[in-house]
Amino acid sequence: MLNAKIIGSRITEARKKINISQAQLAEQLFISSQAVGKWERGESMPDIVTFTRLAELLHVDLNYFSTGFSDADQVSVESPVAPVAGADNNQPAPERVQKKRGWDMSLGNWVDADFSGLEHLHEKFSGSNMRRCKFIGSDLSGLLLKSNHVDGCDFSGSDINSSEIRNAHLVNNQFKSCSLKDTGFSGSHISGCDFSGADFTGASFKSCDFGKSIVADVTWNGTSFTTSQLTDIVFGGNMEDCYFENCAFSKVTFQNVTLISTFFKCRSLKKVRFIDCKADRLTYEFLKNGKAELSGVTLITQP
Repeated sequence: MLNAKIIGSRITEARKKINISQAQLAEQLFISSQAVGKWERGESMPDIVTFTRLAELLHVDLNYFSTGFSDADQVSVESPVAPVAGADNNQPAPERVQKKRGWDMSLGNWVDADFSGLEHLHEKFSGSNMRRCKFIGSDLSGLLLKSNHVDGCDFSGSDINSSEIRNAHLVNNQFKSCSLKDTGFSGSHISGCDFSGADFTGASFKSCDFGKSIVADVTWNGTSFTTSQLTDIVFGGNMEDCYFENCAFSKVTFQNVTLISTFFKCRSLKKVRFIDCKADRLTYEFLKNGKAELSGVTLITQP
């Protein structure tokens, strides 16, 4: 059972116990100090997602906020124990058992947040709006993004391996030198992003709208594109064991690309430009079968 007045007093008590101000707590929650003030006065309550983060910051269990919770059950912050005269202070201190909480950052509204350099951020951000946030050099492996709107964020140099990005809207983001190995993009709109130097080994794009993005010096190895719309993209770097199946191309160029064992099964490749590219015999035949303009493709001959 939740009571706004009781919750407010308990937030105040826990906040003072760890000696932080309303403004400091608000900063860590990415909200205004006025909102924290309203909670503590019992005029409003946090939403369920914020309760989880609040408990983490205040070092309490979620049950602490419920009406029937006893003060004796509160999870308090431990303070250093003073040495006792005459006692054997060389005895090892008892190990503290800490329960790791699983963070769920879903349904949030994150603006100008900086998660740069943090590790183990492979938690759920589903349904969140993120604008101008920084994840530079972060560990995001195993990340789940579902139905997110991500605009103007910087993920440069981050590990986003083995992640799932579903039905997301990714616009004007930086993914420079990111590792996106075995990451699956499905049903997503990707536009205006910079993937320079990224590694897409084993990555897959399914039913995506991928356009107007920079993909220079990218690693394509075992990368797949199926039933996707590719628009206004210049592919660079080498491609090996990749495939394009049932994709639509508009203003797509392959420039200075070496294509090895790359499969094209698309209705037509007539509008795809190839400039100073090389292809092995298998890939060359796929391109020819798709009626691609091959004047910009040199066949790699076997020694």
